[in-house]
Amino acid sequence: MNKGTGIVIGLVAIIAIAFGIYMVDFDVTEDGALPDVDVSVNGGEMPEVDAEVGEIEVGSETEEVTVPDVDIDTEQAEVEVPTVDVTPPDDDS
Repeated sequence: MNKGTGIVIGLVAIIAIAFGIYMVDFDVTEDGALPDVDVSVNGGEMPEVDAEVGEIEVGSETEEVTVPDVDIDTEQAEVEVPTVDVTPPDDDS
């Protein structure tokens, strides 16, 4: 699977999840409750860590490169494009 296909699949998954969240309306019909829990915790200790880090130097330099000279002519045209109408559920709150 190449990089472009992975990006497209990821975008489709994100759109599907967002669409699913947008199209669902939850109404809470009964209150919930958490269980009673007694917790006892003793203090802990963080580990000692020695870290050596490298250096990063960021800069710039001027280079001469060959670039193409491109002229683009454009014109207006009518094309048919797809449309999507989405109606979310009514908010009964």
